[in-house]
Amino acid sequence: MDAIGGYFGLELKQGDHYHKDALCLNSARNCFEYVLRVRNYKKVYIPYYTCEVILEPITKLHIEFEFYSINQVLEPIKDYNLNSNEAFLYTNYFGLKQDCVKRLAKLYKKQLIVDNAQAFYAKPLEGIDTFYSPRKFFGIADGGYLYIDKKLDIELKQDYSYERMSHLLKRIDVSAEFGYNDFKRNDDSLINQPIKLMSNLTNKILSSIDYNSIKSKRIENYLYLESKLKDKNLIQLPLKNIDVPMVYPYLTNDIALKQKLIANKIFVATYWPNVMDWTKEEDLEYKLTNNLLLLPIDQRYDSLQFYKLI
Repeated sequence: MDAIGGYFGLELKQGDHYHKDALCLNSARNCFEYVLRVRNYKKVYIPYYTCEVILEPITKLHIEFEFYSINQVLEPIKDYNLNSNEAFLYTNYFGLKQDCVKRLAKLYKKQLIVDNAQAFYAKPLEGIDTFYSPRKFFGIADGGYLYIDKKLDIELKQDYSYERMSHLLKRIDVSAEFGYNDFKRNDDSLINQPIKLMSNLTNKILSSIDYNSIKSKRIENYLYLESKLKDKNLIQLPLKNIDVPMVYPYLTNDIALKQKLIANKIFVATYWPNVMDWTKEEDLEYKLTNNLLLLPIDQRYDSLQFYKLI
């Protein structure tokens, strides 16, 4: 029984999860590990252009993997004939590649694993193992959603999140810069965590969010930047009706532009530095890591006039 009386806790709206039917775990990488354990895959094909944390469960489980390349529209450059114990992992890049997910699902069927870490609003396809990372879209410290039709035969402990929340509080109380070291430390704390159920705190926050208004704002902001920057953008990723974007991808040959934005307190992340170790300078993935600016277009911004710097 919860305590009655005493001090108050955080006042959070009582609502529902957006992914009400998903399994709620403690991180997206552990959702991926859950899939690998349940399906007992022996080999996984993964894109060069991905975060290095994807390798964490693969190496932990001693599973063979092979990199594949993508093209200018962020789709695999070739198809594979998979053995029965092999899987193909595809990233729904920036929440803009749901059409490609549907095509790959027809090709690989149940052997496709969809990484929707950057596509929170993308609907899972029936029978396709799919995972999400809500902290890429909302102010939480951890958590992951997984759609899968088979369960691990183990009892999962519940995670705790309170010690990972300091960067979120410091950003509100002081500044983003003041909380950045905490963000890095809290992010690092997710490394090699066992699979657990989502914490009560993360559960509570994710049940308090106005998902529809956030969806509308992200789409509105993406379309605004597209109208201003499309002609200068070296990569063309039009927003489809089924897509809700994480960022606006802007490809440029101006290497100094990222530092110019950061100097003006427009913090543009690099996705993903590890790719430059896996690829060569002439590879598209290398150029994407080095030259692609992921411009924030999320629900915090009613106006994007600060991008006049570009």
